[in-house]
Amino acid sequence: MNIIICGAGMVGFSISKQLQAQGHSVTVIDQSSEDIKKINDTQDVKGIVGRATLPSVLENAGAKDAAMIIAVTRNDETNMIVCQLASSLFNISKKIARIRSQEFLEGKWSKLYNKSNIPIDVIISPEREVAKSLYRKLEAPGALDNVPFVKDKVKLLEIYIEKGCPIANIPLKDLTKKFPEFKAHIFGAERKESFVFFKKNDQIKIGDKVYVVVSTDQINKLLSVFGHEEKLAKKILIIGGGNIGLHLAKLLETVEGLRIKIIEKNKARAEQIASELSSAIVICGDALDEKILKEANIEEVETVFALTSDDEDNVMACVLAEKYGGPSKRTIAIVNKQNYSLLQESLKIDDLVDPRMTTVSKIMKHVHMGTIDTVYSLLDGQYEFLEAKILESSELINKSIKDSNLPEEVRIGAIVRKNKVIMPKSSVVFEKDDVVVFLSKRDQLKEIENLFRISS
Repeated sequence: MNIIICGAGMVGFSISKQLQAQGHSVTVIDQSSEDIKKINDTQDVKGIVGRATLPSVLENAGAKDAAMIIAVTRNDETNMIVCQLASSLFNISKKIARIRSQEFLEGKWSKLYNKSNIPIDVIISPEREVAKSLYRKLEAPGALDNVPFVKDKVKLLEIYIEKGCPIANIPLKDLTKKFPEFKAHIFGAERKESFVFFKKNDQIKIGDKVYVVVSTDQINKLLSVFGHEEKLAKKILIIGGGNIGLHLAKLLETVEGLRIKIIEKNKARAEQIASELSSAIVICGDALDEKILKEANIEEVETVFALTSDDEDNVMACVLAEKYGGPSKRTIAIVNKQNYSLLQESLKIDDLVDPRMTTVSKIMKHVHMGTIDTVYSLLDGQYEFLEAKILESSELINKSIKDSNLPEEVRIGAIVRKNKVIMPKSSVVFEKDDVVVFLSKRDQLKEIENLFRISS
């Protein structure tokens, strides 16, 4: 597929990297010669320095033959104009735009995006998507991440293996015998910055980040097996009242019994978000100030979200929350620089969230062919968790898993058939309309699309 990406920032860079690895023909446009040089030097894509809002630049990028355009520049208006030109002048069939300003997304203006007005097929709001992902983290205390698949029938959990984990160093085959009632499948683990697919004789190790697919109704039981007995947090502190913090607070206000506080440094912004929230308490001040943290009753807070636009402030806020509030609280920080992950353990921060990958995962969902739905990217997109519906034309129909000739680095986590969750034993036979949750290495997705006949 010929795809044009407008914007060579962190998100554009990551998307182009994934798409070219999957065999797509990718062209990237950006006004920054430095960003384009970086892409040209590291990826097998065509980079063009220029303004994506100029028809001549789009034409030079191959817009006449493009099947999709992804507008992720730093400017909302530019992204909207790009999609308008892509539709009006070049008839590009799929147009995806990143829109940050909430004024473009709320109220009566949210109806602007259609063929009669601004022809954008998919709008990605990074702040809203990140807020949703943070909210989901609270739903599964003890898990680093919690991603719904197949209309919430199953969940993908990311679990960090700490010292004292009761199932560490036990072969997987023994765990299966010990807990036969569980509808859960352990894919593998992120170990020393690479992914390890588990086989039946493999063991979970201390320090692993394990990925498990589990039937939604068994989440709490599963976390208990991993040694996590934490309760749902009721007292929550949000540091940073930007769009992410505000959206998260609004989501949290829908849950009965939560006590939410927000620390925002800017007085005007603090007053604005206070007017938009019904029960959350907004404190105007610097979260790096011990007095402000004490005013927020940091010693009583159970979960801290550090969501400012400054990575260093977010990291320091979590460190101070740990210092003044005690080690029992959970700390979660947004960071855009990947090198902070190397310091996570020494700084005792429970979770570092890369908002870029949340946006990339959401966009990649709409890039894949046909019946693929949820997409969750892992290790900078080297691997993807996906769900796909098996069509009548798929060669998998009436074949068992053991006879399906799946590529080596593809693992099935669960099958949902008529609302029933089925664990992937080798004897299970695929049927039409099964929805399959699986993990695939990036460079094998094309083969998977052909095998599933995902494109109808």
